[in-house]
Order: sequence, then C-alpha cells, then structure tokens
Amino acid sequence: MNFTEKEKIWSLRYVEDVQSRETVLRLADELNISHVCAKLIYNRGYGDAKAARAFLNTQIDSLHDPYILKDMRPAVERIAKAIAAGESITVYGDYDVDGVTSVSLAYLYFKSQGAKIDYYIPSRNKEGYGVSVAGIDKLHARGTTLMITVDTGITANDEVEYAKSLGIDTVVTDHHECHASLPLAVAVVNPHRPDCNYPFSELAGVGVVFKLVCAFEEYMHPELSGEECASRVCENYVDLVAIGTVADVMPIRDENRYIVSAGIKKISETDRCGLAALIEMASATSSNSQPALSHAHKPKKRRVNTGFIGFTLAPRINAAGRISSAEKAVELLLCEDYNEALVKAQELCEINLCRQIEENRIAEQAYKMIEQTHDFDRHKVIVLDNDSWQQGIIGIVSSRITEKYGLPSILISYEGATRGFASQDDVGKGSGRSIKGLNLVNALTACEELLERYGGHELAAGLSVRRGSVDLFREKINEYAAQHLTDEDTKIRYEADCELEIGEATMSLAQEIEMLEPFGVANSTPTFLVRDLEIDRIISLGAGNHSKIFFGGEAQGISAVCFGVAASKLDYSRGERVDILCQLAINEFRGVKSLQFITQDIRMSENYTSQRIVDKKRYSEILGGADFSATEDIVPTRDEVAGVYKFLRYEIGHGHSVFSDRALKSQIDNCVHSGISYIKLRLILNILDDMKVMSVTELSGELFEFHIYENAQKTSIENSQIFRMLTANCRQ
Repeated sequence: MNFTEKEKIWSLRYVEDVQSRETVLRLADELNISHVCAKLIYNRGYGDAKAARAFLNTQIDSLHDPYILKDMRPAVERIAKAIAAGESITVYGDYDVDGVTSVSLAYLYFKSQGAKIDYYIPSRNKEGYGVSVAGIDKLHARGTTLMITVDTGITANDEVEYAKSLGIDTVVTDHHECHASLPLAVAVVNPHRPDCNYPFSELAGVGVVFKLVCAFEEYMHPELSGEECASRVCENYVDLVAIGTVADVMPIRDENRYIVSAGIKKISETDRCGLAALIEMASATSSNSQPALSHAHKPKKRRVNTGFIGFTLAPRINAAGRISSAEKAVELLLCEDYNEALVKAQELCEINLCRQIEENRIAEQAYKMIEQTHDFDRHKVIVLDNDSWQQGIIGIVSSRITEKYGLPSILISYEGATRGFASQDDVGKGSGRSIKGLNLVNALTACEELLERYGGHELAAGLSVRRGSVDLFREKINEYAAQHLTDEDTKIRYEADCELEIGEATMSLAQEIEMLEPFGVANSTPTFLVRDLEIDRIISLGAGNHSKIFFGGEAQGISAVCFGVAASKLDYSRGERVDILCQLAINEFRGVKSLQFITQDIRMSENYTSQRIVDKKRYSEILGGADFSATEDIVPTRDEVAGVYKFLRYEIGHGHSVFSDRALKSQIDNCVHSGISYIKLRLILNILDDMKVMSVTELSGELFEFHIYENAQKTSIENSQIFRMLTANCRQ
C-alpha cells in the first residue's frame, strides 16, 4: 500500500447544549467579556469565574511553594554546605534548549552565591543523552565533589552510584518520567516522582531548577517571604526559564503561565548581552539584511511572544548541541560583552543554517524510504535506521515525519558506531515522536529487553539500540501499537475552539483574545471555524511560497493568509464559497491595522458542496426529460450560449482545452455572465456538443475536455434537440 493523503477530520471543542450555554453566558457576564471569549475560557476547562480568573492570572502569587517538592530541603542544604566549604560544584546538563537554559540558570545563580562552580554538557555524538561514566570520570579529574544534574539524571541509577564511589555527591533535578527505582542521590527533585505531592508536575527541566533556586534564595534569606524571594530570582533569570519552558513544549498553564508571561516581558527589553545579540542576529538573518558586528548600544525593544521564542530563538540555541557543541550556546548566554556576544550569536545562526540544510537532506531520504519500504497496513509506527544520519538532527526529522504521515516515528542513526563495516553490535541512537493515543515511553518500556537505554516523555523520547536488534524492535513496538493505537488515532485532526460568525470577527474580539496569552501547549492560540466565505481573489505572497485570499460578501475587508501554501495549490476560484479553520489576528501595515485570518486548513463550504450535489441531481433529471418551472431559469438564451462558445474558443486557441466544471463556471462568471447557474452551464455545454460546433468530453465527474470543429456549419440553438426539449418541458 502506498501512502496517500490521509483523511482530515475537523471537529469543534465547544458543543453547545443547555449546560455549556448557561456556563458561557455566566462567564461572559461575570468576567465582562464577549460570548466568544467566554467559550474559549470554557474550552480550557474553567467553568466558573473564580477558576477563570486564576487561569488568567499571570502574577507572581500563582507560584507554588518550592519546598513542597520532594527532597528540596536536602538538595538546598547540600548545595549550601558545598558553597560554604568551597567545594568544587559541577552542573551536569543536557544539550537541548531546556538543558542549556538549565545549566545557565544554575551556573549563574550559584556563582552569584559565591560557589566554586563549573558546568559539563556531554557531546551528543560521542557520549549521547544523560549522565555517563565517561562524564563522571572527567568531573572526578576536575576535583568535583558535588554534581547537580539539570534536565537529566532521573534514570542514572548506576552512574550516581559510580560517582558516589569516587567521592562525588549528586543532587538530581529533572522533569522526565521516572523508572521504577530512583537514583540513590543526596536528593532527587522531580515533580514526576510518585511520592511527590507538588501541585504542578508539568515544569520544564529549567522550571525545576528555577524552583531549586527559589528555595535556595528562601534558605539564604529567611527574613524575606517566599514571594519576595521568587521575585528576586525572576528579576534576574525568568527569561532563561521562559525560553526553556517554551522550547521544551511544556503546557502553558498554572505556574508556567506566569513564568512564560514574565519571561516574555523580560526578553522584549533584555539586558542580557547574549540574548540581545541573538535576537539582533536572528532578526538580521531572517530579514536577509547584513548584521552589524559592532554596536555601541544594544538593539531596540522588540515584540516577543511564544512563537518568537519557539521558532526563532530556540532553534538557534538548539542547533549548537545538535551539530556542534551545546557549550557554545551556554557561553553565549553567559557572555557579558555585547560585541563578543554578537560574534557568538552569528556563529549560532550559521550553525543553525547548516542544521537546516542537513535536516532537509535527511528528511528527503527518510520520505523516500517510507514511500518505498514502509508497510502502512501492518505497521503503525515508522522505524527507520541509517548509518550517515546526524544524530543531532534525527529528532527534528522524526517530528516532520509524524506530522506528515500522522504516525509515530523513530529514526535511528549509527553515526560514529561503524568500524569500517556494519556490525550487528553497533549501537544506534534513536529519537522518536508520537501522537495522541500512543505513550512513547510506555511503548519503549514494552520493548526494553531489546534496548540499551531509553527515556523521555509521552510524545517524545530517545533510545539506544544495537543494529542487530532493530528489526525485532520494529516488530515489537508495532505489536504494542496494534494493541493501543486505533485507526481513528492516526487520522489527521484539526480541532477548532468554536464556530465564529463573520459578524463576530471584530477588532475588539482580536484584542480580547490577547488576554489569554501566552499561548502554547494546553493553551493553544484560539482556532475558529468560519463557514461559507465567498472568495473574491487569491494572490501569491513571499516569492510564491505563501498565498492570501480576499473575501467578498459579508466578509469583505477581511483576508486570510495561507502560510506554506502556494496560490497555485489552492484549487478555488472567485465566487466559490469555502469553510476555513483559522486564527484571528491583527495585521498592521504602514500604521494601518486590519483583521486577518491565519488559515490552518481550508475546504469547500459544506453549504456550497451540498448545493452542488442538489444541482447535479437536478441537472440529470432535466437532461433526462423532467419538467421544470420557468422560475428555475434553466433555459439559456442565444447570447448566453454564444458567450460560452466564444470564451471556450478563445481559451482553446491559447492551449487551454481542459477545465473542471468549477473552474469553468468561475471564469464564465468573471468573463461572460455572472448569472449562469451550474445547471444552465452544463446544459449550454450539451447544446454546443449537440449542435456539432464543439465536442465536449467528460473525463471525470468534474473534468471536461473541449475541441472546436473548425469546419462546422453555421447553425442556431433552435436546431439543438436538447434546446427544443428544454423549451418544451418548461412550465410557465
């Protein structure tokens, strides 16, 4: 079976019934908001005003007491003891954005507290994910006596024991899923611990470090309240916490709403040299302008949101760990000289460009392998392996594959594992992404006897596996998927918050939606279903890579942007009506603000499609001899028949002989007569064919080919049997 485009399922989160309608009306009244905005809040699980206000709260009082986290006190006390005694502390982190920001935060804060501290991030290619014996040996050689793991370490049971044997104590801070047993460390701080009662478990790794730092601040300043201590920490470091939280795709709710909201404000006016330089360089490269490598002043304040963090800053920070060294990204965030930071930021941007090129190369190879070898009937999990794929890139490609095919995927690379020949003992490192319905960590656990190691989250995980076990692993994980993943789970789904009437799409609603920011996982940018929009015209944007739709009728003045979709790919014509799934945004151009839809998906309007079905049926009935009323306006005039003939003759003369009935009707409306209905147009084509002035061949249900008879004798529509039948069957 070859993969074909999967069925797209549209659904609505808000389904109105008596209870939901009453709740929405009450929320709108008590919060003084529109009914549409009340539906958005209701969809996010907040059915009363008190809960809604708590959700909307992005103030520091939404933070929880860090000491509720299990093992927080022994962690703080051990670090305080190490600082007081002048011990050598090493922060051991991961190479992704969450890891980089975690390392930077821990290093900067504890250094400010007088710690003798350094950091260590393993090489993705040489050491792989997590705490390793080789890494610990390096720390031992440095004289480290306390290791603080950040965004890693929760499964490093053996490594923590090894470190202890060398005289190195360990404080583990992590947010990944726990295995059955925890490392025997001085402290294990992880909100996912089964015995941890912390009220919010969905912190990023840097979020857990943030709580550690807040707890330490309270320990060092008992005269201050917890809120005051948290405020002091946020003033200096919340930008780092926000970047790691957004990049690691953590739910933007509870504490994360404050963290990201406060972080965005700090980033937009940052005085952190490395971050300011990265924003400057990223903005310059994205606009194709020549970045300046020397500035007397830092760049002006810029508009920052979660999209800017996730799609502009995070990829550049991440690229260092993927194809170079994550320490380059840490060095940038720690940099205190702006001009030096500009040089480092430019290097990250260049590394990111290399990453993009390599990513596209791997993706094309992977797509080809899937189309040629993957059995879509038997296997619901795509598992691919290759010797030359760069291990730092395969996770991104796995995300693209899962998005494209709607299936979980795992890519495995043996890069660096070969000995000049392929050995069954080669250890491949893999990265996987999943879909709702299949917990990837649980799936890997079911295959753990075949794996060297694994770990991660429900929708993203990493693993190590020997080459000789890959085929069996592929079968085993697909056996698990067959039991836990249904065909419904693998359909491509688009979910809108609610329907939006075109009259409700106002500037005030777009501004009201902004109070729900920051957006992200668990608080996605609101998406609406808008029905029955009449297309006026479609134009190309961005060198033809994007398109813009202008609407007529009631939606006149509102446009819809389709990013990543060329105008030629939009099979719609003027006068046709469409339904769209979209976000409502405010577009500002040269100081003028206007409403704009950001399109997620588009399809022919249900009303339009239903009417076409009715029209096609009625056309068949009339062509078969059924009577009809004159009010149906079906019998064409001579001028209408002549107009269609002249149009087609002109188009055929210019090499256009094949049209869909939809495209033909649209062009007839524009060029000949806008009052010709679908039924009348089809009958005109029958009349022209019947008159032997033109051949009309139906290639499919909607596609027609036309040919002009150049030597046809002059005739009249009255000579057409079909025309005579129509006039005879028309009831006045």
